[in-house]
Amino acid sequence: MKDEKPEVLDVIGTAEDCDCKEGMFPDPGRRALLLGGAALAGTGLFAGRAGAEATQGASQHAVLDDPTSQPGPASGGGYGLRSQFETVSRWEFPLPQPGVSGSFTPLAGTHGTITPSGLHYEVHRGGVPTIDPARHKLLIHGKVKRAKVFTMADLYRFPSVTRTAFLECAGNGGMEYARPSMPHVQGTHGLTSNSEWTGVALSTLLREVGLEDGANWLLGEGSDAGMHTRSIPIDKAMDDAILAYAQNGEAIRPEQGYPLRLLLPGFEGNMSIKWLRRLDVTDKPSFTRPEVTTYADTLADGTTRYFTWEMEAKSVITFPSGTMKLPIPGTYEVTGLAWSGRGKITGVEVSADGGKTWARANLVAPVLSMAHTRFTFGWRWDGKPAILQSRATDETGYVQPTITALVDVRGVNSKDHNNGIQSWAIDAEGNVTNVHA
Repeated sequence: MKDEKPEVLDVIGTAEDCDCKEGMFPDPGRRALLLGGAALAGTGLFAGRAGAEATQGASQHAVLDDPTSQPGPASGGGYGLRSQFETVSRWEFPLPQPGVSGSFTPLAGTHGTITPSGLHYEVHRGGVPTIDPARHKLLIHGKVKRAKVFTMADLYRFPSVTRTAFLECAGNGGMEYARPSMPHVQGTHGLTSNSEWTGVALSTLLREVGLEDGANWLLGEGSDAGMHTRSIPIDKAMDDAILAYAQNGEAIRPEQGYPLRLLLPGFEGNMSIKWLRRLDVTDKPSFTRPEVTTYADTLADGTTRYFTWEMEAKSVITFPSGTMKLPIPGTYEVTGLAWSGRGKITGVEVSADGGKTWARANLVAPVLSMAHTRFTFGWRWDGKPAILQSRATDETGYVQPTITALVDVRGVNSKDHNNGIQSWAIDAEGNVTNVHA
């Protein structure tokens, strides 16, 4: 590594630095940059144009030239709607298998670290069931002293816990192993989201039923048509696992497992079983079909890795990112997200020259364990081609690797657990594209 560093700036430029016009970032999925409080453009992500098409679930009201000229409409009560000018939405990815669907979080179109519940990513293998919470039950049985069935009313009576945690699909970024495939960050990294979760500590219920000797694993089962199942180590269950019934201050949504889901902070998302109905306490892993086929990693030599639960340290720059365009040379605030299933993020570095040199980015508080962390980096673009990258380090000392380093070890047979460094190339015209560097 060379001693010289990319130029780091303590301040963001003023409005005079930019003469940008509306429509600089016209495509859905592109993020508005704020320079000294002046918006570069109306993007369809944060501020749409008057009369722009509004998404479903947004309020619809006439736009007055002078909003002080008359009172606006009443609030309306009920469930609040977002502004008609806010059009950020999930991207539904067409998956070839029947019953399989997925929606990607628009990472470039969110602020801070908490993902709105309506923008949380989804992956389903049997559709989204409609479940009456008054009829839903959770059975805990197997190597326990007292097998029990719990209703939702029972669960609400136990002491509650709340924590912020990310979820990430094991396949997030899986299409990027062999070559750059997705044009934008919603496609490359949109299968991760970060929420505040509330529910009952799983350890509380396991103490309620009592564990027998040899109780080393759980088999969790969902109520969806696919009856999704995963084996869970008892150490994780007794540590920080939550039976979640609320997300971001309200009941979890149907696509997130309403009325009850398992939450295993830091573990791959498919283990946080949605619509949870059964926990079978066992002495060994069950080796169910999903965990020996779908969620196993086949390496280059043909061997297979099983039970690769923890999502390793990862980061991605969300602005500027693929399909965006920097309108003029000048000062920009590079920003993105970092996370690790092993604990807190302790540092993020940014490179503007494809990894030849690195400089430390700023971590924006709060920095929480097993949660998304926002980072920022002041950078002056000189108008020449550049390659922006970020790499994260977590509290265990693990440093995010390059995609090349991952492929050298794992090959490209598996599409899961790609935590390699993402590269965004910026050409002389300011166009940003997905590349391997």
